[in-house]
Formats: sequence, C-alpha cells, structure tokens
Amino acid sequence: MSGTPFLTAVARIITRHKLYNIRLHTSSYTAMALTQVSSNKCFDGFQKVFEHDSTELKCKMRFGIYLPPKAEGGKCPVLYWLSGLTCTEQNFITKAGSQQEAAEHGIIIVCPDTSPRGCNIEGEDESWDFGTGAGFYVNATEDQWKVNYRMYSYITEELPHLISSNFPADSERMSISGHSMGGHGALICALKNPGKYKSVSAFAPICNPMQCPWGQKAFNGYLGSDKSKWESYDATVLVSAYSGPQLDILIDQGRDDQFLAAGQLLPDNFIAACTEKKIPVVFRLQQGYDHSYYFVCSFISNHIKHHAKYLNA
Repeated sequence: MSGTPFLTAVARIITRHKLYNIRLHTSSYTAMALTQVSSNKCFDGFQKVFEHDSTELKCKMRFGIYLPPKAEGGKCPVLYWLSGLTCTEQNFITKAGSQQEAAEHGIIIVCPDTSPRGCNIEGEDESWDFGTGAGFYVNATEDQWKVNYRMYSYITEELPHLISSNFPADSERMSISGHSMGGHGALICALKNPGKYKSVSAFAPICNPMQCPWGQKAFNGYLGSDKSKWESYDATVLVSAYSGPQLDILIDQGRDDQFLAAGQLLPDNFIAACTEKKIPVVFRLQQGYDHSYYFVCSFISNHIKHHAKYLNA
C-alpha cells in the first residue's frame, strides 16, 4: 500500500532531474512538451538540447541550454545567445567555449535556433541569407512569411516562458547577446524592451540593417517595401529613440572582418547614434580578427563577465 506513493514520488524526482517531456502551461501559450535531444556533462554542469512545438512559429524548434552546477541548488540568471546567418543551436554550444565561464558565474545560457525550419514555404531554402537559417529576429508581416517567421516574439516571449517554467531560471535576471545577425537581434530585443534585459552585448552585429544589403533583402522580404516597418527592427534607429533604464552595451568587432569591409555591419552608425543619445557603449575593434567563431571564442569570456556584473548584482 505504501509502495505506490513512494514510486510516484521517485518518478517525479527522476522526471524533474532529467527534464524529459516536461509540460508547460501559461496564460499566453498553450501547453508544450519538451523532448530532450542530448545531454552532456560539462564543467560539472550539463549542456543539453531540447526540441518542442513552437506556438509562435508553428513548427518544431530546438534550443541549447547550459545548466551550471549552481542550477542544482536553486534559480540562476539567464543569458540568451542569438546566433547568426546559417547557424543552428549547435554553432554556439560547440564552438564558442562558453560553458566554463558560465559554470563559474552560475549563469544559464540559452541558445535558440535562428529561424523556423521545414515550413514548406516557397523559397525558404533558396538562399543562405534569407529564409531557413536567416530569421533576422523579426515578426514577418508579408503574407508568405507571417504565419511562421515570428522570431522576435519567439525570442522575447515564448522562449523565456518556456525556460522559466521548466528550468531553475530566474526570469527577473535575464541578459542577451549574439553574433552578426544575432548581434542585431540582441540589440533590438534590448532596445525594444527597456528593463527586460539587465545587459546586452554583441559580436560583429549588423548594426544598421536598413542601410546594408543583408538587412534590405531580409526586411523587404519579411516586412514589405514600407520602410517605416523596418525602423522598428533597426538598432541604430531604435537607439536614437530609446527611453528606459541605462544600458551598458559591449560590442566586439574584428578589424579584419570581411563583412565589416563589405559594408554589412556599419557599427559607426550605431556608435554615433549612441553618442548622440548619451547611451554608454564600449566598442572594441580587435586587431587581426575576422567574423568567425575563432573570434567569438577569443572574447566570449569577457562578455560573460560583462553580463555577470549585472545578472549577479
């Protein structure tokens, strides 16, 4: 008679520990099940990957999550990392070398995919800089894309609900960072949501997408030809109108970045707008570095320490 409650309790403990097939209920989103794809012990924490059916994107999505050792004993702050063009959740978790610093500071790192996948939209796989792997962290308004390509709402609303409901994550202590297209995403998420993120940083971000070929292609495709819609997803425009808690922005940029030379990133425009608005930004032009993850892994420790100042304050 006493065996059944005991076994039930043990099952609950095992389920909670391994985080298999967890179900979530919120007022904003329907119940979602998480399926664990992989789990690897790393610096006494765990690097995991999960899959779920996204309400916003109407497709299956994956995200990586690093749970530091401190997560075993209570809630930890969360750093969201947004990756760049062509990337999945795998690029950052396998190439950036972030886990050791995250373990030491007790920070959970969440790394989502960069776009919906397999939505059977005509043209979604035709080019590397638009469609699959290139969601640009916007909510599309053009008919062909608007049902699935809602990465902005996925990153700022659905994913944080999912993380805080199923992991020992402190939803009051969140920061955001990213690389290239993901650096653009990190900047706009912070600027459009004053106070939501404790800090923001970026590696080689697309700072002024309205003025560069990548951004113009993406915005025209997802948002249409009305450039007034583009402004709400351009960090240089947004920072000029920012009104909220002070942001301490950290940006690293490789001096030998081929995309900097090609006029895709335009950091000078963003820095000028920050200076005009008196918003603190530390911009570091790193000699000899390019656009690759060799660059990211060289300075990721600095960025995690930057966020730890605010997340653990």
